[in-house]
Amino acid sequence: MFDIERWQEIFDTIRKNKLRTFLTGLSVASGIFILVILLGFGQGMRNGIEQEFKQDASTSIEVWPGVTSKEYKGMNPGRSIQFVNENFESSNALFDELIEHESSRMFVRDVNVNYGKESLVYSIQGVSHKYQFIENAGMIEGRFLNYPDQNTAAKVAVIGKKIRTDVFTEVDSPVGEYIEISGIPFKIVGVLKDNNEREEERIYIPVTTAQRVFNGGNRINNMFFTLNPVKNFDLAVAQAIDFKENLKAHLQEQHTVAPDDTSAVNVWSAMEEAKRYYGLTNNIKLFFWFVGVCTIIAGVVGVSNIMLIVVKERTREIGIRKALGAKPWSIVAMILHEAIFVTAISGFGGLIFSMALLEVIGPHIEIDYVVNPSVSFNVAFTTVIVLIFAGTLAGFFPAWRAARVHTIEALRDE
Repeated sequence: MFDIERWQEIFDTIRKNKLRTFLTGLSVASGIFILVILLGFGQGMRNGIEQEFKQDASTSIEVWPGVTSKEYKGMNPGRSIQFVNENFESSNALFDELIEHESSRMFVRDVNVNYGKESLVYSIQGVSHKYQFIENAGMIEGRFLNYPDQNTAAKVAVIGKKIRTDVFTEVDSPVGEYIEISGIPFKIVGVLKDNNEREEERIYIPVTTAQRVFNGGNRINNMFFTLNPVKNFDLAVAQAIDFKENLKAHLQEQHTVAPDDTSAVNVWSAMEEAKRYYGLTNNIKLFFWFVGVCTIIAGVVGVSNIMLIVVKERTREIGIRKALGAKPWSIVAMILHEAIFVTAISGFGGLIFSMALLEVIGPHIEIDYVVNPSVSFNVAFTTVIVLIFAGTLAGFFPAWRAARVHTIEALRDE
């Protein structure tokens, strides 16, 4: 039942102690505010990491050669490893059941690129027709390289979106235009877009064309693979680790490399990196929870202390109430109402302000690995409800103490 007199008493007490009540409420509100902001940035870090890994296929694995660091089977350390087509083909055959997409890559260096009279300074890479899926890239015009292009070593090229924006400003579409690479004309068949801007500053040609036309022989610089999807994240990580170790062992054997040589064959797995970063963000999130909860506890302790002071100041009043027949539960309810009111108003105030702040500035934050910091309203609301419950407990003990004050002693209090 709504008791207007009880609420009048609460507001009278607050008016008499404005500064004290304000500071108490501020400590509670700041606790919620800090917790929500910290959780928001924790989620922003997770969003940033997810976006970073979405730039490529989530199960992508990259392999590149290095230099041997150990003697093995009469071979001296310091040998430079060179991958060739046979390494790529044998790896595909050995792990065919696990592989979804695959591509080799060759860097085309020491060439001149021209469009009409304009000289271009973009890098050129020879890749297979499946490279688009490995990079998780899309096409905004035309098409990507296809199997016939690769099989016939066709002189065709795909350019990145940034190249189209910077160079082909006077034509409706660059598709069908020609660029010259060391004097050899290549027809542009598509324009690629990618989440990674670096990929949009490159020119892609079939790897077979790169090898035949630009004296690459059978050499390649990198190998890329994506694995078949599995049921969950943990299985995907386990599959990636197993594939990585077996692929590395296979290539080490082909190039007579010691099994414990860590620098001759390098393998990078997106799933392993994702697991490591997600583990880091989870630890950071736990730390944020710890800091936020400690701040809230400090605010709740402040509420408890203030209620103790209120009880002390109103001891004589409590004695009079008891002398006039007030029941202990009514004394407890009187103190609890004030504690809950201060905690609830402060908690929801901190929640609303922090959520509004994240909503306004979150989408505009541009920090590495932090994207759109936000927090679930349900999580934040539940936190406030828990805070109110904690405030109730904080007010209960002073209230219980007030209810147990002996009437005669209370009336003698000055």
